[in-house]
Amino acid sequence: MKRIFIPCMALIMAFNLAKSQKPQDTEVYQPVPPKVNPAKTYGEAPSDAIILFNGKNLDEWVSVKDKTKPALWTVANGIFTVKKGTGNIETKRSFGSYQLHLEWRIPENITGKGQGRGNSGLFLASTGGGDDGYELQILDSYNNDTYTNGQAGSIYKQFVPLANPARKPGEWQVYDVIWTAPVFNSDGSLKSAARVTVFFNGVLVQNNVELMGPTQYIGKPSYQKAHGPLPIKLQDHGDPSEPISFRNIWIREL
Repeated sequence: MKRIFIPCMALIMAFNLAKSQKPQDTEVYQPVPPKVNPAKTYGEAPSDAIILFNGKNLDEWVSVKDKTKPALWTVANGIFTVKKGTGNIETKRSFGSYQLHLEWRIPENITGKGQGRGNSGLFLASTGGGDDGYELQILDSYNNDTYTNGQAGSIYKQFVPLANPARKPGEWQVYDVIWTAPVFNSDGSLKSAARVTVFFNGVLVQNNVELMGPTQYIGKPSYQKAHGPLPIKLQDHGDPSEPISFRNIWIREL
């Protein structure tokens, strides 16, 4: 017996719908993205960036120990350097989600080993005094063994970097960060976790990882306290090695 194929009604409707559609049906014209003038050289700030260090002063920063006082780190020759014993510094402004560019340098004469060699930290959001917050580790990781979730490019004690592209001491290192701030419900519970993508010297080392909470030196991290926009913090680690330096820091709010 010869079989006769009869298309089902759903297939007929889908075929007719496809015939009636036009390319223009899926073309979107609003909203129009804002015009941003890119920098002429990679690493320079685009036109809509907020300059957090202009090579001249630390007017955008304050001391974490006393936020009524200016940051006490040393500014000279277009860079600034950790002044040991003065404590952490943080931005005067608070930020939610953002794109951040930051350059840092381990001194050529660095000494020490492990976590005691060129240690600092970029706290992507500072949740309080001291070392409270979400930390992207800064460390000499050129030829310096330590625990891998504590080397440069790690989300400290949470995520090992995908690669180690560290340059040798004396050369400038670059972090480009996309920070997606956590969101909390009205009752303080977590709605969506923080996420971060990090390029280290142009190499992807953190790929949109979901953070388990703010950094914990001991124990597992968790979201214990709801918050909104927060300052960005840099760490005066306190180890005896020679102090590290920074330059060319800018941010774009997202």
